[in-house]
Amino acid sequence: MFKRHKSLASERKREIFSRGATRSILKNDLRNFHCLSHFVLSAGPLKSIPVVKHSKTTHFEIEVLDAQTRKQICIVDKVIQTSTIHDVKQKFHKACPKWYPSRVGLQLERGGPFLKDYITIQSIATSSIVTLYFTDLGQQVFLAEYTGPLLIYLLFYLRIPYIYDMKESSRRLRHPVVHVACFCHCIHYIRYLLETLFVHKVSAGHTPLKNLIKGCAFYWGFTSWIAYYINHPQYTPPSFGNRQVTISAINFLICEAGNHFINVILSHPNHTGVNACFPSPNYNPFTWMFFLVSCPNYTYEIGSWISFTVMTQTLPVGIFTLLMSIQMSLWAQKKHKIYLKKFNSYMHRKSAMIPFIL
Repeated sequence: MFKRHKSLASERKREIFSRGATRSILKNDLRNFHCLSHFVLSAGPLKSIPVVKHSKTTHFEIEVLDAQTRKQICIVDKVIQTSTIHDVKQKFHKACPKWYPSRVGLQLERGGPFLKDYITIQSIATSSIVTLYFTDLGQQVFLAEYTGPLLIYLLFYLRIPYIYDMKESSRRLRHPVVHVACFCHCIHYIRYLLETLFVHKVSAGHTPLKNLIKGCAFYWGFTSWIAYYINHPQYTPPSFGNRQVTISAINFLICEAGNHFINVILSHPNHTGVNACFPSPNYNPFTWMFFLVSCPNYTYEIGSWISFTVMTQTLPVGIFTLLMSIQMSLWAQKKHKIYLKKFNSYMHRKSAMIPFIL
């Protein structure tokens, strides 16, 4: 009996101990769950992981054709949808460095309107290959600038009605210098037009609309003023007569010829672009000016207008020559500094425009 009572007592102790242990475990579990739930709530709502979308970019191929000849100039590839006409012009300039973006005019059709720089390729593309027509806007600017003075001077030379008094024009005979001046003026601008079409390489920085307005206002305005004075019925001939006119006209033609030959040399591929070399004189005597100055084309240009001033002996021509001399001296000095950096060994003892002076 005593042993059985003792065994029952020990079983009750074990049962009580196991119940206590279970309660303590439950209490610990509740504490842990409470801490975990508190930590999760304090962390805030769960953020969804963004899904990465792999979009396929479409590339276009731009075929650039000459608007006049329809010949292919180049192909601009790897052009994305969001690219604009301005971006195409930049890539076109990299492929053809002689045409700067400000000179490039692009059209969807020949004779159509020029595309604005902000237009996207996606808005005009009908397939992966886009054909655009190229027009050199820089050339158009200079053609407009030089065609105007040629025609304006001829209108004053013909003494059309409503400019001069017809009775006075019919009574007074023209001095030979009037005819010589018209001939020289026409030769000057005809040379400009031909060189613009076949010789000149227009430099950078020419914004078509801005330069067109500024250039036309300057050249057309001064031509009207000059032509009005020289072709006026009361025009007074030069002080030294025909000798002054003849010497000045000969010197004018020499400077015009020199200017032309210098421009032909400067247009050579060896003297343009990034890897250009400094022009060197050749067998042509007009090119020997390169021994003395770095910009002989400006030297000959100023020589032509000084000769024209002496030949006509008029104030408007003198003012025009002065302004042209100031502008060309600034251009010559700027180019001279560039030449000094690139061709220092060739520029020894050379002036920019006027030998030994400037």
